[in-house]
Amino acid sequence: MIHEQWKNSETLKYVTCRHADAAKYKVDSVLTPGKQYPVKNETDEFIFIIDNTGRIGGFYKDYFEEA
Repeated sequence: MIHEQWKNSETLKYVTCRHADAAKYKVDSVLTPGKQYPVKNETDEFIFIIDNTGRIGGFYKDYFEEA
C-alpha cells in the first residue's frame, strides 16, 4: 500500500501546528502547538505528517499553517 511508503518519501513542505484543541477528536497527545511538522502527503481536506509518535498521521488542515 502506498501510504506505508510515505514516511520514507520526500518531504513536500513544512507546516506549523496552530492549535491542538479538537471538539471531536483527541489530538493534543500527538500534536504540539508551535512545533513544525514535515508534510508527506496532502489532499483537499487533510494533511499527512509525521506526528509526535513518529508515525504518519492524517489531520484536518485547520490545525496547521504554512511554515
